[in-house]
Amino acid sequence: MFPLLNYDSPADLKKYLASRNMAMQKKFGQNFLINPNARKALIDSLDAAPGDAVWEIGPGLGAMTSLLLNRGCYVKAFEIDKGFIEALKDLFQNEAKLEIIPGDVFKTWKPALPAAPFLLGNLPYNIGASILADFIEQKCFFSRIIVTVQKEVAERMAAKPGSSDYSSFSVLCGMAYTVTPLMVLRGASFYPPPHVDSQGVRLDIKQDVNFADYPSIQIPLVRSLFSSRRKTVQNNLQTFLSSGIMNVSRNRESTIRESTIRESSIRDIAAAALDACGIPYKERAEKLTLDEFTALARSLEKLRVNS
Repeated sequence: MFPLLNYDSPADLKKYLASRNMAMQKKFGQNFLINPNARKALIDSLDAAPGDAVWEIGPGLGAMTSLLLNRGCYVKAFEIDKGFIEALKDLFQNEAKLEIIPGDVFKTWKPALPAAPFLLGNLPYNIGASILADFIEQKCFFSRIIVTVQKEVAERMAAKPGSSDYSSFSVLCGMAYTVTPLMVLRGASFYPPPHVDSQGVRLDIKQDVNFADYPSIQIPLVRSLFSSRRKTVQNNLQTFLSSGIMNVSRNRESTIRESTIRESSIRDIAAAALDACGIPYKERAEKLTLDEFTALARSLEKLRVNS
């Protein structure tokens, strides 16, 4: 049934764009994945069955969309480029299993809820990490995610404690998903060819994940502890406590109230929380595991309750 274009040929894609008076827009980070083996491998990794619903971010001219539709999936495609939106409508006329959501995905995904079980996307370099973080922080989860992102972003997603790539984004991804790196894609796999390498990544939802089990301060705490990588956990934790973040939460059960901060010194609270978790004062955030970050956040909450 599909494709209607030769998605493997830069010349054909360029000709099609010219016929519609269209051009690639750098501000949207647009690159077509012209490697057919890579496209098939990514779709195979998604492993969506006929009848499954899939969200696709950045469908472009529909190279991956066509593969999903051929497999009998229902696709909700988020596209910001008006020219691509009109092209998709023409290329997939009267396709009942395709719904195109126009506009900035950061603004359009919430109205499109509930989310599909699967997410697929050749994510622009400038939004790859941000959109995935947005989904996780807003508790919008997928059974499986397959994305291509800048290789450095993929390395951060899969990084383990102690690695130079380990970051707050690594912890955030690990809170909800098991992260598996897939193939590395060189510039020649895309048109226009980017100057950096890309990589496919698979994220599988942790079956026992329950974000209600994580303290509400955990994400801002993790970000704060990574904010100055050269500083110790103790110093960054004191900065976090001094910032007032924990004093303005609407959830009383996850707050160290201002009165508590006044009664006990910031240094004492930080020391007590670290002692409760067995975390050395001079340790750095890049060495802490997800369990240790969670334990530290819970320790801070217990200090509030017991104060």
